[in-house]
Amino acid sequence: MPTSSILECTDSTVDPHIRGFLHVPETPNQGGLVLTHGAGGNAQAPLLVAIADTFAAAGFTVLRCNLPYRQTRPFGPPGPGDAARDRAGLKNAIAKLQGMMSGRIFLGGHSYGGRQASMLCVEEPDVVAALLLLSYPLHPPRKPEQQRTQHLPDLRTPTLFVHGTRDPFGSIEELERAIKMIPARTKLLPVEGAGHDLGFKGKTKKEELQKQIVSEFTAFFADA
Repeated sequence: MPTSSILECTDSTVDPHIRGFLHVPETPNQGGLVLTHGAGGNAQAPLLVAIADTFAAAGFTVLRCNLPYRQTRPFGPPGPGDAARDRAGLKNAIAKLQGMMSGRIFLGGHSYGGRQASMLCVEEPDVVAALLLLSYPLHPPRKPEQQRTQHLPDLRTPTLFVHGTRDPFGSIEELERAIKMIPARTKLLPVEGAGHDLGFKGKTKKEELQKQIVSEFTAFFADA
């Protein structure tokens, strides 16, 4: 028997629009999670679907959403001018869940989506209760000098990082150094042998990992 249902979620009354999928648990715990994708993906990425399903099975209402740039262009990466609007889209998605839930709202993202989520939390420190950053893109592959850490010293939202030991966008050691810049409470969950997709490529599923991510995150924010 399914423990959640998945509904299409569209709201054109706000700008940027909200477009994605809402995972509604059978027994809601009144907590909500906005979850978004990386630069080359969309809300249907296997990693996001799996994690949203598992959070919903634990009682969370999950809004798995497409960022505004992806709503405009079905393929390709975001452009240099897209970031601020993408963060505005995440803020609208958070507000949507806040209107539905009485509990705390959390924000998660893979790669580029996670980076924009963390930047939004710097701009608006009280926007969510905690962050889930999947494969944070610390630097472009083979360009470790181009660190994407400028905002981290101002991040005051409790954050759980999930990162593969073979991620070309940053090694575990590099990420550990970057995390030390963050004044908020943090935790790093390394995923042995995983790359940037955390092992969720194509139809590959890592059920134990997604359960571990949900377990670690719920334990982490219990003290947030």
